[in-house]
Amino acid sequence: MPRYFFHTHIGDDVVVDPDGRELDDADAAWEAAKVLAVQLLQGAAADPELLRAVLFVADEAGEIVLEFPLTDALAAEPMPSPEDGTIH
Repeated sequence: MPRYFFHTHIGDDVVVDPDGRELDDADAAWEAAKVLAVQLLQGAAADPELLRAVLFVADEAGEIVLEFPLTDALAAEPMPSPEDGTIH
């Protein structure tokens, strides 16, 4: 199973993922990037720079297989309302 590394670029700063995750394929890496982006954006109130951050997903050879701007997770799909579970 291939291993993918999720490096977070915030302006000129890079947070390197030294361990990566084993995932089935690039589609699974895209889904994992979306989940990670949502998790990171939960801290955006404390650090608005996160709204400009991009996840660069690399394979084991170091090749970038996808770029995922964190803000793409905001528009990915509607979120259910916490009151009744309906989608707005």
